[in-house]
Amino acid sequence: MKSSSRIAIGVVAAVAGYVTTFVLLSLFDFGNRADPITSGLLGLFVYSPIGAIAGAVLANWLVARSGNDTSKGSVTRNSLKSLGVVVLLCVAGIGIYIAYAYATATPWLNRNGANPLLVFEVRFPAGIAVPTSAQGITIELQTDLNTMPGEVTPAAFHRDGDQPVIAGKVELAFRTSHRQLAVDIQGQPSRIYPIDLSARAPHTPEFGTWRRLGDGSEIRYRAKWPGQT
Repeated sequence: MKSSSRIAIGVVAAVAGYVTTFVLLSLFDFGNRADPITSGLLGLFVYSPIGAIAGAVLANWLVARSGNDTSKGSVTRNSLKSLGVVVLLCVAGIGIYIAYAYATATPWLNRNGANPLLVFEVRFPAGIAVPTSAQGITIELQTDLNTMPGEVTPAAFHRDGDQPVIAGKVELAFRTSHRQLAVDIQGQPSRIYPIDLSARAPHTPEFGTWRRLGDGSEIRYRAKWPGQT
């Protein structure tokens, strides 16, 4: 039998030995009942690895015996190679899991710096009374992952003909495509504007087109990333 086949059999036997040892420890409740956490860790990282070693050695010894090659060097060498493959597979599996968890468990938009901003303007129909300062205006970004208070920028308030326009910004902390902006002006009904940005909210230097709400007000916005204008 080829060496690669012997190593593969040893890998399977090592995995089987690890799993079998752990299952037996669990079924027969070996260990310290007063400290089940320590017992479980010993099972995972001490006793079960011993079972894996025993499985690899036994499998390679049986294979060598069937091929009339029972030399200690051959059995040891193939057993070590089998165990080495198992260790590499475990390391690769752990690495893949960590990378997946890092990428998805907490979907930050910008892990290594300040959060990007949603910069917006809201244009109201003519005749709507709008404060000329931040007082009386509340901004909140709402997503399926969080809510984030925003702020208005009174210096950027202006009029577009006879229509008042307010401006502001709010942080985009998480990677999600489910966003909406709540704009509350004291004494008026709350306005909820859908924010049609992709989950990663790429930087855009210019505002998008105006998007109309049912009450006649409109919003336009862009994502502004740190260090960009």
